[in-house]
Amino acid sequence: MNKTELAKSVAAKAEVSQAIAKEAVDAVLDSIQEALKGGDSVQLLGFGTFSVAERSARTAKNPRTGEVVKVPAKKVAKFKASSSLI
Repeated sequence: MNKTELAKSVAAKAEVSQAIAKEAVDAVLDSIQEALKGGDSVQLLGFGTFSVAERSARTAKNPRTGEVVKVPAKKVAKFKASSSLI
C-alpha cells in the first residue's frame, strides 16, 4: 500500500473526501517526521513506536575494488511494531 492508497482507505473508513484524507495522512506523517528530527520518539499504542537510533562510525570495504572506506556516524529512523499489531 502506498500513500495514495492509504489516503483512499482513510477516506472510505472516515467517510470524508479523498482530499481531506490526504491532508490528514500528510499531517500525521509530517508530525512524525518533525518529532524524529527533534530527537523525540512517537509511540502509537497498538501500532508501534518510531524512534531515532544512532549508528556509530565504522570502516567498510568496497566489494568491487576492495578499498577500505570510512562510513561516518549518522542517525536513522527506527520502527518497532507493537506485539498486538498483527
